[in-house]
Amino acid sequence: MNFETVQGDIAAQSADVLVNAAGTSLRMGSGVAGAIKRRAGPEINEEAMSEGPIDLGDVAVTDAYALDAEYVIHAAAMPHYGDGQATADSIRSATRSSLETADELGCRSLVLPALGCGVAGFDLETGAELIGETIDAYEPNTLSEVRFIAYGDEEYAIIEAATEQFDDG
Repeated sequence: MNFETVQGDIAAQSADVLVNAAGTSLRMGSGVAGAIKRRAGPEINEEAMSEGPIDLGDVAVTDAYALDAEYVIHAAAMPHYGDGQATADSIRSATRSSLETADELGCRSLVLPALGCGVAGFDLETGAELIGETIDAYEPNTLSEVRFIAYGDEEYAIIEAATEQFDDG
């Protein structure tokens, strides 16, 4: 499976599936979720919330609406906003669940952000390492390309350094 770190806006990416950094309520607020919601349209938030709440580490799938993707996987690496922070276990579980779900859907390409980091309170460097390790250990069925996306220059530099041993791109 090809794995690379890229920089840009997740909502502008083209892939079979985009992963949203969600809380357990699946309400799409700011950050990655806000970018996805702005580009996809308000219907994505309504559909996502109709699937929730979900357990920490689990995922829900919605249509991608106006995004250049087939699906959006909403990965709950953090509790509902204000109810605590992401943990190493929730980040690993949400990442693994995203990969497994993309495979179950027959997807070949996936783009995911730093799940559980940033507003979710988990250290970006450590979180990126956990995500890279989880992707590296995963044995895909149909998934052949995973892009770990960072928005800004500083975030990209941290993610790139933390995952360089796993990145083949």
